[in-house]
Amino acid sequence: MQTQAHNGKAWHPGSGSWLRSGSAACGLLLVVFLLLHLAGVALAPLAPQRFEAYAAALHRSAWLPAAELALLAVALTHLGLSLARAAANHRAAGGGMAKASLRSRRTGPLAPLAAWAARSQVAGGLLLLLFLALHLAQLRWPRPPAGAELAALAAVLASPWRLALYLAAALALALHLFHGGEAAHRSLGLLQPANASAIRAAARLLALLVGGGFLAVTLALALPALALAGGPP
Repeated sequence: MQTQAHNGKAWHPGSGSWLRSGSAACGLLLVVFLLLHLAGVALAPLAPQRFEAYAAALHRSAWLPAAELALLAVALTHLGLSLARAAANHRAAGGGMAKASLRSRRTGPLAPLAAWAARSQVAGGLLLLLFLALHLAQLRWPRPPAGAELAALAAVLASPWRLALYLAAALALALHLFHGGEAAHRSLGLLQPANASAIRAAARLLALLVGGGFLAVTLALALPALALAGGPP
């Protein structure tokens, strides 16, 4: 039987609690990064010159390489712990008990979407990992020169298949946060009957804000680029 730290029972590594807590903590750190990153890239369609100045200043920062390595370590740790947790849950419950437990927490008109979001966590995480690798290859190695960040991003989004990947990643991120926000608080023992509704609503609002924000920014940058690419030479 798995031990639940948030139920007041003893915690031990063999219970899988460290997998849940570690994955949740890393996930919440990644949410902080996503909010900061969205605030930065939102400048691209709204204030292009400010975006270029922001990107140039950021890329000149001495702390950026260390921050990028730390972020990569957190992302890979989150992925590794999530996969290990999924495998441990499957072995311990044989699939049926875990699914029944998940179903018992899904009520209301958004229950089907919540179920879909929960089932898509592993696949969505792998899609986001693929997106991250391609995104870094396109815009980090090599990094565009100062003042050319927006042009490089527009060139990437002018490709229909790359645009499709960016849009799919935004949707996968929204689903990931839709389920993960509540699940992370539960894993850390912060979800209680008194605050469950508020945390669930906040997590879903966050999913809409972050996923929808990246989706809107992508479309705002891609549509003009696609129009230019399809126009007369």
